Amino acid sequence: MNILPYIFVLLAAMFWGTVGTTQTFLQEGISPIAVAGVRSAIGGGVLLIAVLGMRKINLKKWSWKWTILAALTIALFQSLFFTSVRYTGVAVGTVVTIGSSPVFAGIIEWLIFKRRPSRVWGIATLLAIIGCILLFVNRGETTIHPLGILLALCAGSMFALYTNSSKQLTEREETLPSVALTFTLSAIFLLPFSQNGVSWVLNTQNLWPMLFMGLFATSLAYILYLAGLEKISSSSAVTLSLAEPLTAALLGVFLVGEYLSPTSWIGVMLLLGGILVLTLGSRKSIKQTKEVNLQQQNDVVSKETT
Repeated sequence: MNILPYIFVLLAAMFWGTVGTTQTFLQEGISPIAVAGVRSAIGGGVLLIAVLGMRKINLKKWSWKWTILAALTIALFQSLFFTSVRYTGVAVGTVVTIGSSPVFAGIIEWLIFKRRPSRVWGIATLLAIIGCILLFVNRGETTIHPLGILLALCAGSMFALYTNSSKQLTEREETLPSVALTFTLSAIFLLPFSQNGVSWVLNTQNLWPMLFMGLFATSLAYILYLAGLEKISSSSAVTLSLAEPLTAALLGVFLVGEYLSPTSWIGVMLLLGGILVLTLGSRKSIKQTKEVNLQQQNDVVSKETT
């Protein structure tokens, strides 16, 4: 089995993990929804210009249903997550959102698309969620606010829906124009709710961080994510995206000088373990399935010849 799709998704999650650290270089007081909207506009807009120039999009025959659903769910994901953090704090909001999204992805894939998640996915997801909880258990304010928890769960479900709808989209359209249209539409959905407008982007202090978030943590990251998603299940991709908080935590330690407790380091190890189980376990499982299918074909041929 080709391991490249798993690496693509992991690289995408690592790029997403840089967003928190990058945002520390922005001026204070900028609305998170404004940041998300501008990030989507840069990431989607640059790609849209490119794909229009290459004539990669046929607007009349485009899969608009899945594109609009993907754009709406990723816009809602960002808005719900940022709002949940204001109620519960970064630690709880992140754990509930990121930890619940693989579970929702598995349920959606099972109930709607009739694809039952594998046992390997279940083990890997459990390890990764426990690791995520331990990673953030001693970080930030531990505030259990019912509305914040509900918003975080909704955010997790939106990311799971985004992943499933994007998989449907990339089965019908090419990856590059899919990302371009999805995030251009997402920016259109988000920017009207920005409290700061967009003039703050022109400040040099804000421009370079936003360009990085738009071009690398959005354009490149989601191209990699959707390229990997074409070859692996939605539930597996969402579980692998748990590398995002892992990357954010490690960047916080090595670049910002944050402290991780021994418990948090155990969480890091469990997260890495979950990722390895999913990547290597899925590879072994698919190889065994192919061997079984080949053996069955050989048995059929043997019976026909006798």
